[in-house]
Amino acid sequence: MTHADEIILWLKELGYSHCFFIAGGNSMHLLNSARQTMTCVPFVHEVSAGIAAEYFNETALSAGKAFVLVTAGPGMTNLVTALAGAFLESRELLVLGGQVKSSDLATDGIRQRGIQEIDGVAIATPVTKIALCLKKPVKKSDFDQIVTAGFTGRPGPIFIEFCLDAQGVTVDQSTIRQDITKSLVSDVMPIANPSQIQNAVALLASAKKPILLLGGGISRSAMKQLLPLIEKSGLPVMTTWNAADRLSSDHEQYLGRPNTWGQRSSNMLIQQADLVLAVGTRLGLQQTGFNWSQFVPNGKIIHVDVDMRELVKGHPVTDLAVCAEGEDFLARLLTEIQLLKNSIWSEWLVHGKFVRDLIPVSEKINGEHEGFLNPFDFVLSLSNLSNKKDVVVPCSSGSAFTVMMQAFGQKDGQVIITNKGLASMGYGLAGAIGASLSDWNRRIILVEGDGGFSQNLQELATVDVQKLNIKIFIFANEGYASIRMTQRNYFDGAYLGCDTQTGLGFPNWAVLATAFGIKSTILDRDFLNATDFQESWTSNEPHLYVVPIHPEQSFFPKISSRITASGGMESAPLHEMTPPLTTEIQALVDEVAYLPGGK
Repeated sequence: MTHADEIILWLKELGYSHCFFIAGGNSMHLLNSARQTMTCVPFVHEVSAGIAAEYFNETALSAGKAFVLVTAGPGMTNLVTALAGAFLESRELLVLGGQVKSSDLATDGIRQRGIQEIDGVAIATPVTKIALCLKKPVKKSDFDQIVTAGFTGRPGPIFIEFCLDAQGVTVDQSTIRQDITKSLVSDVMPIANPSQIQNAVALLASAKKPILLLGGGISRSAMKQLLPLIEKSGLPVMTTWNAADRLSSDHEQYLGRPNTWGQRSSNMLIQQADLVLAVGTRLGLQQTGFNWSQFVPNGKIIHVDVDMRELVKGHPVTDLAVCAEGEDFLARLLTEIQLLKNSIWSEWLVHGKFVRDLIPVSEKINGEHEGFLNPFDFVLSLSNLSNKKDVVVPCSSGSAFTVMMQAFGQKDGQVIITNKGLASMGYGLAGAIGASLSDWNRRIILVEGDGGFSQNLQELATVDVQKLNIKIFIFANEGYASIRMTQRNYFDGAYLGCDTQTGLGFPNWAVLATAFGIKSTILDRDFLNATDFQESWTSNEPHLYVVPIHPEQSFFPKISSRITASGGMESAPLHEMTPPLTTEIQALVDEVAYLPGGK
């Protein structure tokens, strides 16, 4: 038995079942061992393998888990974007990397000795929980502790580089094992103490307009356990984008997804709250708005997160910060507040539902363009078409992403995954592949812009070879809509590198799909009634749909910013989205005087 054989068997014991890989000479022993035990799926590019593994594990639909295997040098550097994305979103991603023989490692400051050698640990360290190079075999107890660190405490990527000779060495009782005890981290989930629970209960007891804001730190399985308690509490609930699938859009207590690019009604309501209980979210700048000092301007904030550094970063200013595991905190808090009898919460919830009904997610200002689809109306149609078993991948950046997160109405049972932290183009297709591999029986709905899709389109080959049931919707607007909008708003339309007129090139999507063996359809406004659409939509085969979007399509509402005299940027608070509401509608929203300046 080689050490590579040991490693793969240990991974199997830890619950890993899939190896996503790109073959390479410096990882050959690990791959040879993996093929005997794991389901091995080859990818065209390393970054896709990494993204796919993140989404595979995040769906939690498979009984097993996926890890990534790459070779040294470019194999590792190609993967860095996936490591960074998983790190920012606090998600599990285990990467095993090949490396040259230990005797060929560069020393004494030379840049390279071995073929394709580069210091992968130095590159990976800033975006991983643990990054280390193994020059000799390692003890099972140490290896298990390294790997489990990736999905315990605050999750994050683990990168382990194996020298070629350490992979292939035959192991026995006399083998010298590398001591890596000093490299290990202790990451235990903190638990709230009774006084913290009671302080939160007291704040809730005095609140008339509370909002429970759930973040991705509340897992899908935990939400199923917590939902009866949430329903008994009567608390109005909002979710972050990472928790978009924790509550269905038609739930009686659901009031939407606030965000810098959030739903207008939700942004206005959270700003009207007199208490926001944020659990399992870091409350980053995209969540609070860049004008974070105006987040919940007339209310108090309880912030619950497992990472103390997120609680003391200085924004937003909170009234009660609790470093604790969110699921346990919520379960204990919700049990305590069952004793509260606060009928005003029901009135507040009625007001919230009224505002939600009053303000549509597809606003007339975005208009209609002959021969093109309105993206907001399209997403609303897609919401209605989907079913509760679908997995939705709304890419991770650009206008297609923000439209999806503003307009898509999730159903109970759906899984929605994105990676907004890094907000990298090119995430959609690879993520959809990972989600599909986690459960072949589910339909995967991918929505991505043409610019983002172009950055990873080579993985259409993986979709075809694996025969994955992925429905790919490409917003075809001849460029980068969000960049075009930025250049129009701040630089008087001095466009550069944002569309086909200023240097970008895009393929003929139908021809491209055919080249990969995938059928395609160009949608029009009557696509819902087309027989060929219905047949492809309900089939188990992959299909690519081109969604024509006008190049000058607007994407409102949005938070506007202005350039200050010093050259900096100043953003409006969440409730002041552009364009402003009419005086009549604003008066109805302010009817119970919850916004600053209300009567």
